[in-house]
Amino acid sequence: MAPFRPLLIYAFDAYCGWCYGFTPWLRRAVADRPHLAVEVVSGGLFTGSRRVPIRELRHIPTARHRVTAHTGAVFGPAFLTLLEQGDFVMDSEDAAAGLAGLRDLAPAKVLDLASAMSYAFYHDGRGLSDPDTYRAIAEQYDLDGDTAAAALTDPVRHQQARREFTQSRILGVESYPTLLLDTGSGPRILDVTHTAPSQIGEHLDSILATVPL
Repeated sequence: MAPFRPLLIYAFDAYCGWCYGFTPWLRRAVADRPHLAVEVVSGGLFTGSRRVPIRELRHIPTARHRVTAHTGAVFGPAFLTLLEQGDFVMDSEDAAAGLAGLRDLAPAKVLDLASAMSYAFYHDGRGLSDPDTYRAIAEQYDLDGDTAAAALTDPVRHQQARREFTQSRILGVESYPTLLLDTGSGPRILDVTHTAPSQIGEHLDSILATVPL
C-alpha cells in the first residue's frame, strides 16, 4: 500500500491577477516538496454577470500595481494594451475548460500549465477563449496542441469546469488564490494572507510539522 501523501488543493482562476503573481512561487514550493500531492481547482471568477468588458472592472488598473509590489509579477505591454482598449471580456468558464483539457494531457504538470495560462493573458495579452492560446501552451510542453485547443468547444470540458466551480464553493473558497491542505481528515483552508509568496514553502512545512502523518 502506497504511503499517504498530503494533498495541497489550489483554488485558482486563470483570469485572477493575484493568481498570476502567486502561482510561480507556489510552483517552486511544490517542486521542492515532492511529498505533496497537488490538485488545481478552477474557480468561476468571471462568469454570469461578471462577464463584462474589462473597462468595467475598475479595480484592475490599481490592483495590478499591488500584485507587482507583493509578488514581483510583471504585467506585459500586450496586456496593458488590452486594459487600455477596455473591451476585452474575461470568461472563466472557457479558461477552466481549457485548463481541464491541458490537465488531462499532463496531470503532473498542472501547476506549470495553470501558470502558463495566466502568463499568456497577463503578460502576452492572449485571450483564454482562443484555441490558439492552448495550442501554443501545449506545444511549449510537448503536448498535443490540437487536442488542447479542442477542449474549448467540448461540452464535457465545460461541464467539468462548472463542477469545479461548485467544488470550489463547497470547499468554502471565497477568493483567489486560496490554498487548502488535506492531511487525512479533509481539506482545510490555509491562512496565507500575511505570508510572503517567497515563504509559502516554509509556511507549508511549519503546518505539516504539527500534523502526524
